Order: sequence, then structure tokens, then C-alpha cells
Amino acid sequence: MSAPLTPLDQPGTSDSLSTEKIKQILEAALLTTQEPLPIAELRKLFNQELSAALLSNLLEEMRAQWRHRGVELVTVASGWRFQTTAEMQPYLDRLTPQKNPRYSRAVLETLAIIAYRQPVTRGDIEEIRGVGVSSSVLKTLTARGWIDAVGHRNVPGKPALFATTQHFLDDLNLRSLEELPPLEEMRSLIDASERNQDLPLEEPEEAPNR
Repeated sequence: MSAPLTPLDQPGTSDSLSTEKIKQILEAALLTTQEPLPIAELRKLFNQELSAALLSNLLEEMRAQWRHRGVELVTVASGWRFQTTAEMQPYLDRLTPQKNPRYSRAVLETLAIIAYRQPVTRGDIEEIRGVGVSSSVLKTLTARGWIDAVGHRNVPGKPALFATTQHFLDDLNLRSLEELPPLEEMRSLIDASERNQDLPLEEPEEAPNR
């Protein structure tokens, strides 16, 4: 009879895995998930036996290995994920043509104010824009998962305070708010969107801020 397996020989025991095997496991997990995975979640693949530092180093090596392919490994606010490169997207769109959501200038301006001034109240947004903010604008951004109410300002009426979410950063391929482009670039994007008539069919109604 053969000798029983020691803990180091047991399948799935992290100490018995080679570096390449660990990378294969990480790849399998990241390629089959729909959402970014943080290091804390990836450590569960190895029963928490591998350190966060080790996994981070291996993920950086994997990032370099995938650099010149049609799919790239990136890190965003919520963790690590594989995604198609911008160069490949036009070809993939031919398989499943999709129409990108179109947002009004009001929605984009409101998003920019929240992103750069957060946390802000609806009143803050109206004061900066000079017009009333339609409830549908905030509902659109909330439904998209880009903003959320994070508290209430301690003033009469206790208005809700809005801030951007990790999902917002993920969609922009950013790891933190510090990576946001300069506000001038955001304004240029809004202006370009308006010139290209990249607007919704139904524009939210706005009233002058009085």
C-alpha cells in the first residue's frame, strides 16, 4: 500500500502549488467572474494561506504577460479583472452590436459635480449649475450604480449627501478618485457629447433655480 498523503501533498494545499499553478488558478477565477475580485477574495482560492503581497506580485506578473493580447488584466477600485482592450472592442461589437446609453447634459454635469465635489446635496448641485435638478437625473445616476446617498447633512431638513460609488470607478477603469481626469477634460467630454447629439430621447425637465 502507498503511504498516505501528507498535508503538503494534498490536492489544493497552497504550499504544494507551483507559481505557474497559482497563476492558472487566478486566471481561471478572473476569467470566469463577472465582477472585479479584490485580493481578499482571491485569497479564498488558497484557503487564505497565500499572502496578499504574494498574490499582488503574481498578478502584476500576469498583467505583464497579458499586455500584448486582445484581453488585458487590469486593477480597478473593486479589484482585479480581465477585460477586452480598446483595440479589440470595435471587432467584438460586430458580433453583438450594442447601443451605448445616452445621457443628457444635465446628467453628465450632475455626475461631474458629484464626482469632484462629493459629498454634495441636491441643493449644492443646483447652486453650482444654476438650475433645479430633476429627480429623474439623480434616479438615472443611482440606477446606473454611479452614485449613492452616503448620509445626510446636519442642517434643517437633513438633505441627503451624494457621492460616487466603486462601480463608477470600475466603469471608468479607475482605482481611486485621485485618478479622475482634470475637471477641464470632463467638461470637454460633456461638450463633445452635446455636439455629437449624444442625448437621450427624453430630456429630463429642469426648472430655473430660484
